[in-house]
Amino acid sequence: MRDFAAVEAATYDLIVIGGGINGVAVARDAAMRGLKTVLVEKSDFASGTTSWSSRLVHGGLRYLEYFEFNLVRESLREREILLRTAPHLVKPIQLTIPIYASGSRSYWEIQAGMLLYDVLSYDKSLPNHRMLPAAKLQQLFRAVNPQGCKGGAQYYDAQVEYAERLCLEIVLSAQAAGADMLNYVTVTRLQQQGSRIASLACEDVLTGETFTVKGHEQTVVINTAGPWVDEICQRAYANGSRSAIAKTRKIGGTKGSHIIVDSFPGAPGTALYVEALTDGRPFFILPWLGMYLIGTTDLRFEGDLDRVKANDEEVDYLITETNRVIPSAQLSRDAVKFTYSGVRPLPYAEGKKPSSITRSHVLYDHAKEGVNNLISLIGGKLTTHRQVGEEMVEAALRKQKRTVGQSPTRKAPLPGAIKPTDERVQAAIATYSSCVSREAMDHLFALYGARAPEVMALIEATPALGEPLVAGLPDVRAQAVYAVQSELAQTILDICRRRTALSMLGGYGLEAAKAVAETLQQHCGWSAAKCDRSLADYRTFMSENCIPDYQLDAVSARTEVPIA
Repeated sequence: MRDFAAVEAATYDLIVIGGGINGVAVARDAAMRGLKTVLVEKSDFASGTTSWSSRLVHGGLRYLEYFEFNLVRESLREREILLRTAPHLVKPIQLTIPIYASGSRSYWEIQAGMLLYDVLSYDKSLPNHRMLPAAKLQQLFRAVNPQGCKGGAQYYDAQVEYAERLCLEIVLSAQAAGADMLNYVTVTRLQQQGSRIASLACEDVLTGETFTVKGHEQTVVINTAGPWVDEICQRAYANGSRSAIAKTRKIGGTKGSHIIVDSFPGAPGTALYVEALTDGRPFFILPWLGMYLIGTTDLRFEGDLDRVKANDEEVDYLITETNRVIPSAQLSRDAVKFTYSGVRPLPYAEGKKPSSITRSHVLYDHAKEGVNNLISLIGGKLTTHRQVGEEMVEAALRKQKRTVGQSPTRKAPLPGAIKPTDERVQAAIATYSSCVSREAMDHLFALYGARAPEVMALIEATPALGEPLVAGLPDVRAQAVYAVQSELAQTILDICRRRTALSMLGGYGLEAAKAVAETLQQHCGWSAAKCDRSLADYRTFMSENCIPDYQLDAVSARTEVPIA
């Protein structure tokens, strides 16, 4: 399926580097407008910043204090589009802000912000905010610390529990529109001829095979590598020397970390948006897949972008702040089931406080550096990915002197778009109820939406694929097969971490990974050696990125192969 000879023989109108949510949105928009498009991603789709977000599709309430009204309005508009075009993945969530006397914003300031938020979302489908007097807040959230509490504010945004699958559906949509979507392909060199990037030297990370991606005289190259934007620019060469685009630093990333814990005493039924006492930074306590997702931090980051882990101090910070607002929680390090951390690809701004750096995205045209057909994305949020894709493609079209027109992505649903009331849900229940449990059906529709019957059909053909991958969890073996056959998964990590959420649901997915390996060996023709390599890579990734240092020895002791 990875036909690099065909890619090398093709000539592309648009070449996209980076397969996070913004990059795939660019590829989808371009392909749906008829541009011959290719995207290359050095790891798996959504394996970078997209996978490490807070999983909220939100308007950016806190951006109001920095007067970024355009960003808030844009985010609120995009939230509505996603609620409509991906209803199986993007769902409304209520957030409550407890307001304390010790906080940096008074009750009336937050109320003013709420009113402005409602004004900026004048065309929304979600309810307006409401303010809660202190007594009302305490009645609704009895475990929330009452000391110094002045009341609260409630409003609605949206949550995408499976952010990686949102990215994947955009990949599949782009592919269906004709784009070549290549994961595990790294760009080793951007070859500049005159004032243009003429070709990309690429390497298949899995096999070492090399090939070239070529354009024509009007081809535009889009750099959406996120935190790796500068690294891609460093690989541009002209006449044997490094190109001028490599000389200016553009990204100054900040690190954001999260922890996942089981439900705890006093856990809220809906999301809390709280100001940390330690540093005044807002953080979330979010219900997520029957557990709670708590984050995030905001620290400058200058380390290895491929090895980003929440350190013990960040874990302690999130635990301490959660226990402060919900004293009955009494969380400790032992409560942490999973951690993850990522780097926000923010503009380089030396000396600025991380939280004050703009979250607005910038389309950086390298024409000012002598390269006329390269545009890099600086910044970009999960919520506004579709808008980024539209803007990038329109910028490319203008460079190519083509008609711009309206983007089809504003209305086109994603492949899995379906609502629970859709007649296709009832049809699937009638067709597959004899071979698929109702619990598994509900889970499959939550992940795959309208594509869930395709997974069920695998179970009907091979009943053994209906067995759970891990006892007590709804994920079944058919999902591993489907991920390889239909969702471009190349590794066990792809399946456990991004095609499903198995990595995050218990034991860092180590038991699930072994079950996935067995399934792939039995049903997808993977050799024992390939499975062993993929399992070893999985364990290494978990130790380097997800298992906090204080847990490494304990987790290693529970596994057949040492983790650290």
